[in-house]
Amino acid sequence: MTRNKNAIGVLPVGFVPDLVLSIIASNIEAYLKLTPEIVPPFDPPVMAYNNNRGQFDAGKMIQAFSELDLQQYGKVIAVFMEDLFVPIVTHVYGEAQQGGKFAIISLFRLAPNPSRVNSNPSSTLYERAVKIALHEIGHLYNLLHCEDTKCLMHFSDSLEDLDATPIFFCRYCHRYFQTALIH
Repeated sequence: MTRNKNAIGVLPVGFVPDLVLSIIASNIEAYLKLTPEIVPPFDPPVMAYNNNRGQFDAGKMIQAFSELDLQQYGKVIAVFMEDLFVPIVTHVYGEAQQGGKFAIISLFRLAPNPSRVNSNPSSTLYERAVKIALHEIGHLYNLLHCEDTKCLMHFSDSLEDLDATPIFFCRYCHRYFQTALIH
């Protein structure tokens, strides 16, 4: 199958509500002008689960994606319901291969009431999930964290920071992203 560098695979890992996937895909198309496609779900890799932490290692999850046949997509954003971490912090909302192909986001900590993520997702969850997904896709196109607090690429380490972050790039990150799409 031919690879479309502007096609984004939206990969559910385990069960993820269809509406969340559709909202993320719609925003990829609307804001980034890329072509999203929701792909069949992938079972979470057992080797990525850390029993001591009760979380999944984001790096090991991303590594497992490279074993999937997803060459028709230029980039892939995985969506996961479980908690993620990287070894140096307690948790992450998302992680990406800088300038690479694969990224993952976790919905686990994004809901106002985490126990209701499956039964009654809120508009707050959807907005946060979209921001994290678009931010991580920015990293896939080699955008770095931005110092501008009014830029989607600004680093958010709390939900308050994330909620204050807009859903668009600053003019510099936007220009860099547009250049990255061409090359």
